[in-house]
Amino acid sequence: MLSSEDFQFLSRSPPAPPKKPPSPAPPPDSVYDLWLASRELPAQRGSYFVPGTQRPLNLANARLAYTLTHRCTLDLFKVLWGLNPFRTTLMMTLQVVRSLFPAFRGYSQALIIDELQSLIASGSFTWFRLFCLVSSELLRRSVESALDSFAAANEDVVVESARFYIEHKQLEHRVRLDVPTLSDPIVRDLLQESDLFARSFYGGGFGLLSPLDFVHIISLITEIISHIFLIYSLTNGAIHLCILTLSILSATLPLLISRLGISFEHPEPVCPTQEARAAERQERMRHLAYSDVHRPEVALFGLERWILKSWADARQMASSSGLSSSWRDSSVMSRINFSEFMFALQNIPLVLLLQTSSASLGSLSAYRSSIQSVVYAIGNLMATSKMAFQGLFLMSAFCASMELRPRLQPKDEDAVTYRSMPNGGMSIVVKGLSYTYPGMSEPALKDISFTLQPGETLAIVGYNGSGKSTLAKILLRIIDFEKGALFVNGVDIRRLNPSEYHQHITTVFQSFSKFNSTVTENVGLGYVDKMESKPAVERAVRLAEADGVVSSLPDGLRTILDTPGFDTISYPGGFSNHQSPHHSGLSGGEWQRIALARAFMRANEPDVDLLVFDEPTSSLDAHAQKQIFDTIQKISRSPSGEPRKNVIFITHRLAIARRADKIAMMENGIISEFGSHEALLQKNGSYAALYQASI
Repeated sequence: MLSSEDFQFLSRSPPAPPKKPPSPAPPPDSVYDLWLASRELPAQRGSYFVPGTQRPLNLANARLAYTLTHRCTLDLFKVLWGLNPFRTTLMMTLQVVRSLFPAFRGYSQALIIDELQSLIASGSFTWFRLFCLVSSELLRRSVESALDSFAAANEDVVVESARFYIEHKQLEHRVRLDVPTLSDPIVRDLLQESDLFARSFYGGGFGLLSPLDFVHIISLITEIISHIFLIYSLTNGAIHLCILTLSILSATLPLLISRLGISFEHPEPVCPTQEARAAERQERMRHLAYSDVHRPEVALFGLERWILKSWADARQMASSSGLSSSWRDSSVMSRINFSEFMFALQNIPLVLLLQTSSASLGSLSAYRSSIQSVVYAIGNLMATSKMAFQGLFLMSAFCASMELRPRLQPKDEDAVTYRSMPNGGMSIVVKGLSYTYPGMSEPALKDISFTLQPGETLAIVGYNGSGKSTLAKILLRIIDFEKGALFVNGVDIRRLNPSEYHQHITTVFQSFSKFNSTVTENVGLGYVDKMESKPAVERAVRLAEADGVVSSLPDGLRTILDTPGFDTISYPGGFSNHQSPHHSGLSGGEWQRIALARAFMRANEPDVDLLVFDEPTSSLDAHAQKQIFDTIQKISRSPSGEPRKNVIFITHRLAIARRADKIAMMENGIISEFGSHEALLQKNGSYAALYQASI
């Protein structure tokens, strides 16, 4: 029942509707504000770069990047470091140590070549001595390669845990955002850049750096300093300076060639079958979380935890396969760069040419390798720093997206717990409700008012585009209204948590989702807690009169249903562990029965108070329609025949609408007539005319 305060609220004039959905309102100078400021076009306030566009390197953005480093980056580093403190510390340490290897390698080669030159010049050269020198160099390289292999394996573990954390947090937050939040174009841009940040952990292809890759900047600086120190220690006299100049010229030549577009790429490894299947399942879960088409059913049927668990299982399967293959590929012998080693040995014949010179062959080799390494390292440092600068803003998008709050979710201090009516059903009071779709000038709903008592059935009828489905989405708390009030069981619906409210509702949407998965999973998504219960799935199928459809399929409930679009991607076994080689397509009417079965999975639960059906039988014949509505009526009543659930259905079939307790006739976004079938016929208005035309 409504309290006196509730009626006072309803009697007040509601505020005027905003022209467009409001943007999130984070605190001043928040990470969101900093991210948005970085996207603003120069001298065009209120206009923004396309998501993923590189920010200009200017003083204003440099200040923003500096602030973001303090506000966001350091905190995220702490979180990622906390996932594997020891391994992460070891990874960073080994990165710095490994950056010293090139300079040490050049110095070691120089010593060997100089010693070999001395032996030849002295006339005491022996092949055994040459063999010893070469063997010692190979041993050093083997130890270095073993350390590289260990460091790479350790880094794979650290990066994999970071990837899992970032993607899981992003997916977890994404599935909780509601339709009104996602309708904001700024929010969509924010989530797009947040997704780019998550993908940067895979490296390559995006021109971005993940936070763990920032340590490469320190490694490159260390490598440059070590090479410069080596060059300085070997430079002594005019001849050495000439060799140094020659080495610089020879080192810059490959860079000039690369500018002409000449490149050498290694072929990509082929993914194992198990890893490919897990990756496909993982991508399908991501699609469910991100797709606007599936958003209403994801929210209403509470699929968030199931999506996250399925994604995490597939992610771990793909990760274990990937890590094992990366360890196999990182064997010691495969990582020894024999071509570089042979390049060093090619300098040996020049010993005879330099016997009379004050310059040693070792100096020439060290100069050439160090200068080349410095030139490349400086180029890599510049490119890495540029990517790091851009990565800061994508990182800020990720951090800002974590602060987004679903617009339909009430504030903690305003939230109340849903309470069912004593005898079941739901009391619904709508007063002056209006709604305008974003970007539209004309409202889809205008001043909608009606009352529905617990256990009553309401039929919403009218012409196409009259606002019937929009009204249903507002009653289902999929979208919000701009003006008016909606009370459920005497409580303002805006004070109810949508996820809790949805647990007491089941529905068939007019544009229901079709999943390229088994029949069991297509039906079981209506009540995930009982998806693995074969009797529960079979019962829902029988209630929807879909048992004949299922029995005609090649593998019954385990048959994979083919769907158009994204979902045509074949995934053996669908979302579960039951694999089936059989695929089958369904007609429109057969798919509608599957969607009805999905709704019936939850409909008979005692805590479900409202059943909403949006054109649930539009593709069925008259006989099938009668059977379905007989079933709906049976489910909505107790064994003694007392109404215990409210039913709201939208239909064009007025012969079905007459079965409802109340009928709402909608025209151009308003309820023009409201009452029973008999009362509306006596009014001889729009409903009566529509009914007479349908007979």
